[in-house]
Amino acid sequence: MIFLPHDRTSQREAAQLTRNRIMPNSYDLVALAIMAALMVLLAHGATPMRAPAEMLSTTPVTLDIANLPEYALRTTLRMFAAIIASLLFTFTVATLAAKSRRAEMIIIPALDILQSVPVLGFLTFTVTFFMGLFPGSQPGAECASIFAIFTSQAWNMAFSFYQSLRTVPRDLDEVSRGFGLSAWQRFWRLEAPFAAPSLVWNTMMSMSGGWFFVVASEAISVGNTTVQLPGIGSWLALAIDKQDFRALGWAVLAMAVLILLYDQLLFRPIVAWADKFRFEQTASQEKPRSWAYDVFRRARLVMTLAAPFAWVWQRLMLLRLSSRRSSLVPAGGQTSRLIDRLWLGFVFVLGLWGAFTAVSYMHRTLGWSDVSEAFGGGLVTLIRVIVLIAVASLIWVPIGVWIGLRPAVAERVQPLAQFLAAFPANVMFPFAVIAIVATGANPSIWLSPLMVLGTQWYILFNVIAGASAFPADLKEAAAVFKLRSWSWWRYVILPGIFPYYVTGALSASGGSWNASIVAELASWGNTRLEAFGLGSYIARATEAGDFPRVVLGIAVMSLFVTLFNRALWRPLYVFAERRLRLD
Repeated sequence: MIFLPHDRTSQREAAQLTRNRIMPNSYDLVALAIMAALMVLLAHGATPMRAPAEMLSTTPVTLDIANLPEYALRTTLRMFAAIIASLLFTFTVATLAAKSRRAEMIIIPALDILQSVPVLGFLTFTVTFFMGLFPGSQPGAECASIFAIFTSQAWNMAFSFYQSLRTVPRDLDEVSRGFGLSAWQRFWRLEAPFAAPSLVWNTMMSMSGGWFFVVASEAISVGNTTVQLPGIGSWLALAIDKQDFRALGWAVLAMAVLILLYDQLLFRPIVAWADKFRFEQTASQEKPRSWAYDVFRRARLVMTLAAPFAWVWQRLMLLRLSSRRSSLVPAGGQTSRLIDRLWLGFVFVLGLWGAFTAVSYMHRTLGWSDVSEAFGGGLVTLIRVIVLIAVASLIWVPIGVWIGLRPAVAERVQPLAQFLAAFPANVMFPFAVIAIVATGANPSIWLSPLMVLGTQWYILFNVIAGASAFPADLKEAAAVFKLRSWSWWRYVILPGIFPYYVTGALSASGGSWNASIVAELASWGNTRLEAFGLGSYIARATEAGDFPRVVLGIAVMSLFVTLFNRALWRPLYVFAERRLRLD
C-alpha cells in the first residue's frame, strides 16, 4: 500500500508522456500546412483536366504572364502522373526481367527498342487512340500527353532497377535464404532497399528528362491533329513561334521555381531517407540532410496518423506469398535448356513475322530511295551519338565521382543538376539558329550539341548515385593502402561505379537517339534549320502525317539502337554484373 501513490504518479506521468507524443507541436503546423497546400493545388489543377475538349479551342494558350502559374501547375501534375506510372512499370517489368530468364529475353530487347522510339513516334499512333477513348472530352488529350512523358521516363528507371536487382551482393542473398525468407520477403527486405539509392537518383533524372520533351508532349502536332494543352510546353512552343524572348525567360524562371520546390519537398527528403539503405559495413561520416524530412519525422500528430499505414505496410512485407527458393536466374538443366531453346525459337519467329509485316507494309508505299535515305541518316546520327556520349563521359564521370563522394556538395548540386537536366533543348533553339545563320556554320555539325543537352545528365546522375553508394569501408581501405591518382581510379572507384556508369551510358545512348528528333530540326519563327540525320527524317514525316515514313524511320532507329546496344552496352552490362557479383 505504501507504493500506491508512487504507482499513481507513474501512471499519470506515463499518460502525460503518451499525450505529449501525440499532441501537435510546431513541426505539425508546418507539415500540415504543406500537406494542405499540396492537396489544394492538386484539386485545383486536376479539375480543368476533365473539361470538354472544345475548351482547348475556346480558351487557347496565350503568353499572358498571369496564366503562367496555372500552366506550370498543369504541367507539374502531368509530370508526376507520368512518374507514378513509370514507378509502377519499373517495379513490375524490371523485376520480372531480373527474376525470369525467359522474360528477360523479351523484356530487355523490348526496352532497348522502346527507349529508341522517339516521343513523336509514340504520339503518331497514340493520340488518336487516347482521344478515341474519351471522345469530346479533354482527358483523351491529357492521357496522350502523360503517356508521351511516360515514354521519356520509364525506360531509364526500369534499366536502373533491373541492374540493381541483378547485382545484389551474393553474400546478402545467401544470408536472406539462410533465414528462410520467401521471394516476396527477400524483395522488400533486401532487393528493393539495395536498389533504392540508385532508383531515387534515376527517378530524379527521369523527372528532369520528362521536361526535355515537354514541348512535344503538350503542343501536339501530328498530321491534321493539332492539340495545345495548357502548360509550360505549349507556352514555350508559342513563344518560339512568335520569337518572344521575354516569354522564354518567364518560362525558364517558372521551371526553375518548380524544380526547386519539388526538389526541396520531395526528392531531397527521399534522398535523405534512402541513405539508410546504402550497402556498407562502416557508418558514413557524412549524410544527406533535408529540412522537410526532419519536419515530417518530428511532427508528432502526422507520425501518429501515419502509424496505422506503416503497420499495414510492415505486415504486407512480412507475408510469405511465395516460399520457393529461386535465384535471380533459374538454374540450368536439360529440361530448362530445352524450354529456353523453344522460347527463343518462338521469340525469333515472332520477330521475323513482325519484320516481314513491316517490310511488306513499307514496300507497298515506299521505294528503295526512302530506305537508303533513312539508313544514311541513321549512320550520321549514330556517329553523332558515339561522339557525344564519349565527350559527355570524359567530362561528367570525374565530376560525378567528386560530387557523389561528398554528400554535402551533392546536397547543394542536386537542384542545379535537376534544373540543367530539365532544361528543354527548345529554349536553346533561338540562340543556336541565330548563331548558325549569323556565322554561316554547318547545321549538320553545330546542331548536334543540342542532342547532348538531355542525354549527358543520365551519365552524371548515375555516376553520382554510384559514388554516393560506394561503401565507406572500401574508401577507408583505399586510404590505408595509400592508393592515389590513377591507381585509385583504376582499382577503387571505377570498378565501384562501373555498373552505374553502364546504366547511365546505356540510357544516354537511347536518349540521344530520341533527342535527335527535336535537335536535328530547329526553328525560330520562320527560320528553319535542318541537320541531315534520322531524327530530322522522322520529324519531317511526323509533321506531314506521313505514316509509312514514320514507321520506316522508327524501324531503322530501333534497328540501329538494338544492334549498337547488343554490340557494346550489353557486353559491358554483363561484365559489370559478373564483376560486381564476384566481388
